[in-house]
Amino acid sequence: MAKRIIKDNVLQEKFNELERKNQEALLGGGEKRIEQQHAKGKLTARERVNLLMDEGSFEELGKFVMHRSKDFGLDKEYYLGDGVITGYGTVNGRLVYIFSQDFTVFGGSLSETHAEKIVKIMDLAMQNGAPLIGLNDSGGARIQEGVVSLGGYADIFYRNTLASGVIPQISAIMGPCAGGAVYSPAITDFIFMVENTSFMFVTGPNVVKTVTHENVTAEELGGATTHSTKSGVTHFACANEVECINQIKKILSFMPQNCEDDTPRLPYTAGDERRPALNNIIPANPNQPYDMREVISGVVDNDSFFEVHKNFAENIVVGFARLAGRSIGVVGNQPASLAGVLDIDSSVKGARFVRFCDCFNIPLLVFEDVPGFLPGTDQEWNAIITNGAKLLFAFSEATVPRVTVITRKAYGGAYDVMNSKHIGADLNYAWPTAEIAVMGAKGAAEIIFKKEISEADNPEAKLNEKVDEYTHKFANPYRAAHRGYIDEVIYPDQTREKLIRAFAMLENKVAKLPKKKHGNIPL
Repeated sequence: MAKRIIKDNVLQEKFNELERKNQEALLGGGEKRIEQQHAKGKLTARERVNLLMDEGSFEELGKFVMHRSKDFGLDKEYYLGDGVITGYGTVNGRLVYIFSQDFTVFGGSLSETHAEKIVKIMDLAMQNGAPLIGLNDSGGARIQEGVVSLGGYADIFYRNTLASGVIPQISAIMGPCAGGAVYSPAITDFIFMVENTSFMFVTGPNVVKTVTHENVTAEELGGATTHSTKSGVTHFACANEVECINQIKKILSFMPQNCEDDTPRLPYTAGDERRPALNNIIPANPNQPYDMREVISGVVDNDSFFEVHKNFAENIVVGFARLAGRSIGVVGNQPASLAGVLDIDSSVKGARFVRFCDCFNIPLLVFEDVPGFLPGTDQEWNAIITNGAKLLFAFSEATVPRVTVITRKAYGGAYDVMNSKHIGADLNYAWPTAEIAVMGAKGAAEIIFKKEISEADNPEAKLNEKVDEYTHKFANPYRAAHRGYIDEVIYPDQTREKLIRAFAMLENKVAKLPKKKHGNIPL
């Protein structure tokens, strides 16, 4: 920064004092703690902000804020900014608000003033209709401050809740986040974690050992891999902080600024939209798996699919993509994992994503190949009924343009749940390989023709005969098409072309739910 030369000595000293404070604020907890942060493979709070924001766009607010505490020696230790950097700027030219916790200052712990800075940014983000990004690196509440730090957390949680569905909220976990520090990210729309350096848990390994006598490491208890594969708490597990920040930039590119904004659209020139490769994806054997990602990639704009929650509940695929330049949300059953059945985790994963898209006017495209809900005591005892209903509720409540393509199986209640015409889908297409029925042919034949099969001279031959009969009558898309439940049976290579036209037709869709305070989703 160029030094300002002022002729008046008194003014010069005042300018010098401001310069000293600016330099002090830039150092956070000091050079030694910055070195310790780097030694852990972590960037500093300010480095993260600079990496995320467009160059020169960041405007910091509250740089000179300090805590007000006097207890337990805090009156002898002050740092400008009080452990969090807050402000606004642009990412790819679009306004965003940001807070970045500084672990070099009291371990990033949240104090009364630290919370006030975050709350101020949250209020500005809401008032001006722009995304909020939180870069979390905090040990939790500042214990020395007692209840005022807890109150600060609650102030943040409350605003997270008010902002939900109004502006996109993204959380990146860049270090340890324990206790109250984990609940703000949990309320936000998407969570990013960094492998080996970030952790989320309500209670850490030491407390777990004391209470339950379990020996567990921080990584096993609440690391990025654990939360991206087992719990589903985090949507993205990134190899390092640079990748994490680049992923945040990418996901923002699919989102509108707020709930009243239109989805982003890139310039697109229509050409030959036929995709012949799609004709050969579905195997001849209806029980043979295939990768639904191949279907998705074959339909959307080249290399535009950005998968969310990739390593959790892999029997359903969700993510953002572009179709003729326009941002859409994609949900697809995954036959390559558990045959694409719906279970507890996949239902919750799908429901959460559907509701996000509906909040922010992002049209929904559903690819369906589902043999039903997963049976078994584990699923029933852990409430597959309630959790499966979450996905049903989410689709039924969504008012954005909704289009479904049935590629193969659409069985039983799962057919209804996966954005069927009956729950408000705008357009429903089916490939010639689609099978729309109450259940698979073999199971249906065993029930319908049970007596006939048992009394036959050759029960196995009779069963096969009845399976063939049921297959011929029901394992196709035409009965549903006859009744108008399917709008058109299309060749796979037509899918992209049909979808581009469908979403263009639905662009100005207006749908209103009945007047109410809010629905009561089965939680």
